Amino acid sequence: MAYVTIDGNKYEKELLDLATAHTTGRGEGKISKDEAADLLKSASDGQGVTETEMATLKYIRDAFDFTDAAASYFDGELAKL
Repeated sequence: MAYVTIDGNKYEKELLDLATAHTTGRGEGKISKDEAADLLKSASDGQGVTETEMATLKYIRDAFDFTDAAASYFDGELAKL
């Protein structure tokens, strides 16, 4: 597992790379509901969501733009983890 440190906090590189891929290239530069689901699915691999994965998801929510539908979906799913 590869990690990235941002402002002294450890985050999962794979999730950050996925969020970056979803917000660059084609599209409007925002994470869609399907892409938000993809991020949550990726974080839920293995034995559930680790503390680092949860911290990474919260960082992504703050640092990246989400569509309105994606934001409400992501927030709701994040609260269940």
